[in-house]
Parts: sequence; structure tokens; C-alpha cells
Amino acid sequence: MKRGLLLAAWAAASVLAVPAQAQVSADWVRAHETFLAGDELRGRGSATADEAIAAAYVAAQFRGFGLQPAPGMDGYLQKAEIVRLKLKAPITLSVDGKPVTGATLLLGDGKGAEGPLLIAPAKALSRTVPAQILLVTGDQPAMQVYRTAIQMKSARVVIVRESAETKAMADRLHGEPRLPSTLRGDEPEARPSLVVVPAAAFDALAGQGGAKVALTVPVTEATSTTTNAIGWLPGTDPNAGVVLLTAHLDHLGVQADGTVMHGANDDASGTTAVLELARTLAAKGKTKRGILFVAYGAEEIGGWGSRYFGAHPPVPLGKIVANVEVEMIGAQDPKLPAGTMMMTGYERSTLGETLKRHGALLTADPYPEQNFFQRSDNYSLALKGVVAHTISGWAVVPTYHSKDDTVANIDIAFMTRAIQSLVEPLHALADSDAKPEWKPGGKPE
Repeated sequence: MKRGLLLAAWAAASVLAVPAQAQVSADWVRAHETFLAGDELRGRGSATADEAIAAAYVAAQFRGFGLQPAPGMDGYLQKAEIVRLKLKAPITLSVDGKPVTGATLLLGDGKGAEGPLLIAPAKALSRTVPAQILLVTGDQPAMQVYRTAIQMKSARVVIVRESAETKAMADRLHGEPRLPSTLRGDEPEARPSLVVVPAAAFDALAGQGGAKVALTVPVTEATSTTTNAIGWLPGTDPNAGVVLLTAHLDHLGVQADGTVMHGANDDASGTTAVLELARTLAAKGKTKRGILFVAYGAEEIGGWGSRYFGAHPPVPLGKIVANVEVEMIGAQDPKLPAGTMMMTGYERSTLGETLKRHGALLTADPYPEQNFFQRSDNYSLALKGVVAHTISGWAVVPTYHSKDDTVANIDIAFMTRAIQSLVEPLHALADSDAKPEWKPGGKPE
């Protein structure tokens, strides 16, 4: 039997065995974790066939719990095409028509540019006159220089001197520049190109202010498909609104050296939570509001699953009264009281307080400097006005994005208790007229 058929058979068998009761099951928490973060799914790489199998598994579970396809959908899967630019040949950087040997591209939007060269000290970069081609001198980190250049709006090419930092960046990118990805039909955001030049060539360029510089970036398109799994529990009052419960099902896949990044905590744990919430809330019976359950694809490469969902929602976004995203609840944060999870942006809205009053084991994010509110799938919907937050366990867990993020390092008991603490509060929210609101200044712009 082929691998895909084996996986489908496993998923179908699991659906039949799920008990129909409103109690989170440690056995099923472990079973979902073991499948999603097992060797067979090879780390559920974003927009890969492995991600698609994970989405099909989640969809099969939704169907087994009695969930319906979402309004306007004829099934449980929502697919989106991602377009990524890649270099098809080395870049060319020329000065007065002569190529600069050793110039490499680290970041950019895939477009070339030309114009007179302006020499700018890094410390005075933000006060530099508008220019398309900048050579930046000084010892500030390259990414700090790049972020300043983005804010200047006018820069199209930023040239920096090769350093240990730029070499480390190139190593992390495996020799390929980071070029934009977009959903099919969208235009990538304009960004300058960050070009690194060897020390001797950079020093020579630093004396050629005003010379005509041209950058050529030969690119080609690579396409892939990401998959969201969506299940719908209809409410009894079509005008009461919708509660949205989400997680992302992808992870980092297989690395260049063959290492499988299993992603048991990030975010098989969140996907498991959505599955158990779907099962238990369905077992409790219909609520006034409908509940939409979504497992997004392609979060790790830009949040494309959630972005596509936000652009093509099966229910109008204005009807979504709240979105709870679950991310990395596989371990207890030692900074927090035992059994407690954090909610990103807790102080921004009344959602956390509403859930906590009904027994959710929640508290504020103890890592505000990390800007976690902006770093998960909730943010794309929050920008559209939806009261949307992410619930996490230990957000800075040592296994984050490492090969050690495996089922062996998941605290199943903590996960089970944490998910159970959300069942009644979410059921109460779905069965009430209460509507969480942004607090003054809380809604992101």
C-alpha cells in the first residue's frame, strides 16, 4: 500500500475510534501529536505534499466529529497557490559599466535598479537625501542599515561591506537570497536589494560617489500549493456571529542535511488543540453562534494560509466576534503559574478577560519585548479588525525551531489540562451575546 493510502487509512480509522464526549482526552492528545509530528509526515514542510497530508488528516477528523463544510465550500480543504521568486543566474552589479566581482544579494524584491551612487554614513543614513543607490559606510549591523533604508522609501539598492554578520546571514540562507513570496495574483511589496561587496571592492566603491551603478537580478518563478483544513459547527442563530478557532499545521520540513524538523510543539500542539476543541465542542451540542475551526498551512514561510483565508473567508470577517489562535502549548512556561497559558496582546482587548472569567487558564504575555502578538496567524485578521489573539504555553521554549521539538519533549498532561480549560469558556462565548472588543489603542493599525 502506498504511503498516502496508509496515512488515509490511519486517519479514517482514528475518526471511527474517537469517543463522542465533551472531555479532552490525553490519549487523543498523544495520538494526534504522534501522527502529526511523526517521521511519516517529515516535519510537515510549508506548502508541501506532507503539509497537504496533514491537512487531509485534520479534515478527516473534522468530518468524523460531525462538523460540516464551511458555508460556500463543498469540502473541508481550502487551497492557495504561492508564487516565490528565485534567482535563475547570479546577479550583476556594475559601476560605470564595469562589473563588481564578488557582489552577492542577500535580500530584495527581485527587481533591478540603476542610478548615481550615493555614499552615506550609517549613523546619518536616516538624514540622507533621497537616493536609489546607496553605499553605506560604518560599522552598524547590515540588517539595522537595511531596516533604516526601508523606512527611507526611496532606496532601491543598499550596498554594504562584507562582514562576519553578512557571511552568517548567507550561510543561514544556504546561499540563496531571500526573495518575495506572494499569493497568486498579489504584487510583492517593494523592498530595496541588500547587496554585499567584498572588502577591497567596497573600499574602492567608497571613492566613486556619483558613478552610475546598475543592478540586474535575473529571477524565475517557483510555485507551490498550501492547504488549509476548515470545519464548521453551525449555530442556532445565523445573526449571532461566529467564533473562530485556529492553529497552523505546517512546520520546517526536512532540512538540507536530511534532518527532520518534527514540530511537535510548533505547531502540532496547536493543531491538536483545535482538533480536541472541535471534538468536545461538537459533543456539547449546538450553540447560538457558529464555530469555525481552521488549521492553516504555510505559516512558517509567511503566514500564507491565514492570509488567503482572510482574503477568502467562508463567512464574512465582520461576523467573526473573536479569533483564538493556539500556538505552542506543548510545554509549561516556568515564568507562569502551574497549568497557565499566556495570551499575546492580552491587554489589547477584553477577550482574555472574558475567557478567564469562565475558567480559562490564561494570563498576560510575560515577553512583551518579543512582539509575539504580531508574530502569529492571529495578526493578519487583527489587522482587518477581528479581535484575534494567540494562546501559547512556553513561547520561548528551548526546543523552538530545533530538531529536538519532538513528541518526547511534549508535556501531554499540561496540554490536556490547558485544552480542557478552554472548552467551557469557548462554549460560553459561542452560546452568548457577549462580544469581545478592542480596548482604546489596542486595535493594530
